[in-house]
Amino acid sequence: MIPDDDPTRSLTVADPADPATTFVSLVGNTYAMLITGEQTDGRYCLIDMRVPDGGGPPPHRHDFEEMFTILEGEIEFTFRGEKHTVRAGSTVNVPANAPHFFRNVSGAPARMLCMCTPAGQDEYFTRIGTTVDGWDAPPPRLTDDEVTEQRRRAAELASAYRSEFL
Repeated sequence: MIPDDDPTRSLTVADPADPATTFVSLVGNTYAMLITGEQTDGRYCLIDMRVPDGGGPPPHRHDFEEMFTILEGEIEFTFRGEKHTVRAGSTVNVPANAPHFFRNVSGAPARMLCMCTPAGQDEYFTRIGTTVDGWDAPPPRLTDDEVTEQRRRAAELASAYRSEFL
C-alpha cells in the first residue's frame, strides 16, 4: 500500500544558477549540491561535479549506491581494479561496498552528475571541502598544513558517512 502524500515535502527544482546553491571545492574539483538529502528526506542526493583534467578522488568504497552520468569529457573509472573509460552521454552505477575511484582523462575539464542513495555524500563533501562562490571561483590555495587538516578531517569523518579510503 502506498502511504499518503506528505504535504510537508515540496517540489525541488535544481538550478545551479540559484543563489542558494552550495558550491564546494574539494581536491581541485568543484561540486554543486543540486539536491540534498535534507530535500529528499535522506533518500538520495544529486551533485553536479566539475573535475579538472587529471582530477578525481583517491581509491575508496562506501555502503551506498553511487551513479554517475557523464555530461562532458571522459572519465576513467577504476572498479575493483579494472579500468573503464566512460564518455559523455554514458551512465555508470557503482554498487555499494565495491572499491573504486575515477580520474578525468579528457585533457580538458569534465562534468558529471552524481547521485548517491541514500543521501549523505552531499553533507560529507560540505563538511570536508571549502565552500566557494560558484563554478568560476578558483579553488582555494591551501597551505600544506590546511591540506593535511582537510585529509585528516576526511579520514576522521569517513566512517560516520559510511565510507572508507583504501
